[in-house]
This record gives sequence, structure tokens and C-alpha cells, in this order.
Amino acid sequence: MRKTLTAAATSLAILLTMGTASAYADSDTTLNKAVNAVYGTPYKLGGTTAKGFDCSGFTSYVFKKMGVKLARVSAAQYKQGTPVAKDQLQEGDLVFFNTTGKGVSHVGIYIGDGKFAHASSSKGIRTDKLSNSYYKKRYVGAKRILSKYGYATHAAQS
Repeated sequence: MRKTLTAAATSLAILLTMGTASAYADSDTTLNKAVNAVYGTPYKLGGTTAKGFDCSGFTSYVFKKMGVKLARVSAAQYKQGTPVAKDQLQEGDLVFFNTTGKGVSHVGIYIGDGKFAHASSSKGIRTDKLSNSYYKKRYVGAKRILSKYGYATHAAQS
């Protein structure tokens, strides 16, 4: 009886692991691949390559991987796309922050589950929650850059 229960538990564990792995593979979008490929890259003022990024250099780099050209600086990127409400965010939307007290000065890419990827000046490419008190206080807005086709092709989770 004990061997049967152990075998059943082992089989269940294998099935659950397989399910988790396939769910992860399903979310392997162009957006996720581009962000994951440079995750941890150090911050570099003016940086636009995998050797170092600033915030808008990072967003430009990722969007180029999806075939979209963005303006070079965050304030100019904020002028692109269509405004989107915070409760309507979808993967690939740009999120903007006022970190200097002088208007839009920081940008990241919404990646779902209340999180965004960005170039932190102290920690490089990383993810943070929009609900983080620092970012929550400084949130300016979001813009949808990807078309419906672009979203379905590059950012939609399967």
C-alpha cells in the first residue's frame, strides 16, 4: 500500500511539473525573450546596447526586437502611442514616471501581474511592482504602442 501511494505521489508530482513547464513555455513571447535576454544588464546613462542601458535605451531596444521604432528619450516616448488607464494595462504597454520632479523622466515596459521591467539606475535591468511605494507615487501614465496585431504577435500570453 505504501509503495502504491509513493508511486501515485511521484506520478502526480511529475504531471504537475510537466504542466508548469508547458505553461512557462507558452508565455515565451518575443517581449519576454527580449527582456529576459538582457535582465541584469548594468545601467549606463545614454546606453542603448546589451553592454548597458538607460531606461529609454532599454525600451527602445526591446521594441526594436518587436519591429517598433521608439523615440530615444522617455519624455518623447510619452508622446507616442495611445493613453491607457492603469487598470487596463496589458503586456508591452509603456509605463512612465516622474522621478525628478520635472515631468516624465523614467519609462519601463509593463510585463503583467502588476509588474514592469526597466533600467534601474542602481540595479540595472530588473522588474518591480507598480504598487511599490516609490513608483506608485511617481506614476504619470501609460501608453499603448503595440497595435492589436503587434500585441497578439509579440506580447500576448498563450
